[in-house]
Amino acid sequence: MACPVQFICRGLRTIGLVLLYYAFSIGITFYNKWLMKDFHYPLFMTLVHLTIIFCMSTLTRHLMQCATGKPRIILSWRDYLRKVAPTAFATALDIGLSNWSFLFITISLYTMTKSSAVLFILFFSLLFKLEEPNPFLIVVVLLIATGLFMFTFESTQFNLEGFIMVLLASFIGGIRWTLTQVLMQKAELGLQNPIDAMYHLQPLMFIGLFPLFLFNEGLSLSTTDKLFRVTEVSPLVYSLLRLSVGGLLAFGLGFSEFLLVCRTSSLTLSISGIFKEVCTLLLATSVMGDKMSVLNWLGFVVCLCGISLHVGLKTYYSKNKGLSVRQLNSKSPELELPLLRQNGDDKDDSAADEDEEQEITLH
Repeated sequence: MACPVQFICRGLRTIGLVLLYYAFSIGITFYNKWLMKDFHYPLFMTLVHLTIIFCMSTLTRHLMQCATGKPRIILSWRDYLRKVAPTAFATALDIGLSNWSFLFITISLYTMTKSSAVLFILFFSLLFKLEEPNPFLIVVVLLIATGLFMFTFESTQFNLEGFIMVLLASFIGGIRWTLTQVLMQKAELGLQNPIDAMYHLQPLMFIGLFPLFLFNEGLSLSTTDKLFRVTEVSPLVYSLLRLSVGGLLAFGLGFSEFLLVCRTSSLTLSISGIFKEVCTLLLATSVMGDKMSVLNWLGFVVCLCGISLHVGLKTYYSKNKGLSVRQLNSKSPELELPLLRQNGDDKDDSAADEDEEQEITLH
């Protein structure tokens, strides 16, 4: 029968998309940590990633335009600077500080601390009235905060400087995703496709991060033998290749997230994000040698309970109140919006999926 076959195909497609998302997300986390061991210029690395993402987005837009014969959206300068710039600057600081923290902390501490972004997203969502007050949110906040405290308490590999950086990145991430949600609710901007969104965000992200790079790394980078004072060509090519691999992973991460959201649902991406954290911590302890006590693991479980409760509540209230705004996801160091549709032309396989794709997921 057609129904079982279709169900199996949809299931296999979902598994494939989740695995693709895991490969890019976990891959770029471990790759950046590995790169930071001997290349201590995280802001420069981020700028290179932004440049590669912009080039890839430009190329993809050109190919899409040639294939469809339809011109891609280009925002006016007025809309670009007024409506896109705040989101771009917040995104740049979030990603820049997250990459910077890899100089100081382990992957396990980074993963756990980054989960606290849910708290800040909830705060700014309530502040901008994108989220309705709910007594269960207090339980969510307490669980995540308690889990974070238990995870960092008496940790043998705790680093205060790196911890503050990730916590600040999570705070800025709350602003970032709230502004992004407001931005994507403006359908008149026409940024329904992820490639168009990446194309418009990257230049302003580069401009926003560049002054911080000059202040912290400009002089040091100009005198290093890894790039500008290199004496042989091969080390320079090696450094550029390593940076480029990270940029390709960043582009793949952004696009795989968009693809997963638009071809499945918000709930799929949220649940995938939770299990991704578990996989990341298990790999960090087994591959990178991160040390975690029983109390640290218990803290991680408590935090996951809070995040899971938040995801469940969002799904329940979204379905019962029939929200009609775009979906968001906060797990990640790059772009995470369901923008694969091109001006509403491409529909999902069923009306149920369409309803799910309109939910707000602040996880």
